Amino acid sequence: MSVWADLVGQDELVRQLEGAVEAAGKALCGQHAAGMTHAWLLTGPPGSGRSNAARAFAAALQCDRDGCGDCLACRTALAGSHADVRRVVTDQAVIKVDAVREIVRYAALAPAGSRWQILIVEDADRLTDPAADALLKTIEEPPPHTVWLLCAPTIEDVVPTIRSRCRSLVLRTPPTAAVTEHLIRNEGAAPAVAAFAARASQGHIGRARALALHEATRNRRREVLRVPTQLSDLGSCMTAAANIGDAATEEAQGRIDSLDGKEAADLELSFGAGTRGVKASGFAAAQKELQRNQKQRSKRFVRDAIDRSLLDLASFYRDVVSVQLGSRSELINEELRHDIDTMARSTTGEITSARLAAIFATREALEGEVSPPLALEALMISLRGGLHE
Repeated sequence: MSVWADLVGQDELVRQLEGAVEAAGKALCGQHAAGMTHAWLLTGPPGSGRSNAARAFAAALQCDRDGCGDCLACRTALAGSHADVRRVVTDQAVIKVDAVREIVRYAALAPAGSRWQILIVEDADRLTDPAADALLKTIEEPPPHTVWLLCAPTIEDVVPTIRSRCRSLVLRTPPTAAVTEHLIRNEGAAPAVAAFAARASQGHIGRARALALHEATRNRRREVLRVPTQLSDLGSCMTAAANIGDAATEEAQGRIDSLDGKEAADLELSFGAGTRGVKASGFAAAQKELQRNQKQRSKRFVRDAIDRSLLDLASFYRDVVSVQLGSRSELINEELRHDIDTMARSTTGEITSARLAAIFATREALEGEVSPPLALEALMISLRGGLHE
């Protein structure tokens, strides 16, 4: 299976990357070949597959057969264990300069193999200013046989000095039919479930996979989509806000516990803490720093889960707008057609648009320091407003 197999609905992008891989092969042989450069910026909406595209590109560049998907180079590059492919991935809100300096150090080394030293920064939009400055220096003067692959939602999310030195490639939102086919073929999902997941995810591959494979994820989404019809008074608004927050915390907790436990155990092992006769100098400070980072990450995981609920909620009101505008296309939430039709008749397009604006304003506010419970309570009250107008 080719390394490009998981890039759903990205045929044009794959053609461009295949051309770059061919050019890279010629460059390794000392031939002049346009189409290959030392720095790339892959952008696209959430769930479009930016990180998958970067890993597939890295695998193809390391492969003697341009991305066969079967050789050791392909398999290790895709799995994240190739000696000449390194990634910066963060669970924090930002990528700090220390993480960039570490990967820059590797960029200066010659590849262990005979091909490329590849560095992937999966969230280049989260670079702090010092981290961006550290990265810029090596992109401006790249070592031979070094390739940088940066990923971000949009070109504008990356500082101008870095993006101006990268070749840009844009991923599109995968079409529903392509996502459905992928879920059936690669994930073994039943056709009806795959079709639902593809439609409900709105082209977000990771979300589609979760909806197709996990009943709990489908149930959480179903509960969120009941909210618009349940906001009858102030009490119901408070209840809905609390339920969304509690569900997000529950969803995030399993991942939080798993990562926190492993990191704590790894830290103790590295310092020899608890080992008889070993004085773990510096362990207390390192443990305090780890706990601070874990707390920040936990907040982000919960906020990410809330954001997914808000996007599901927005899909309901988008369907309402669609009906109010007289569109006859399939709804995102076709299974809720009755509720959507009822709300479309009982309100106006202006009210629905205001509700959508309130959802997206809340999403933006949650990127800052606002309290999620307070933000959700305010949002539910806004969504209830105009219900009987």
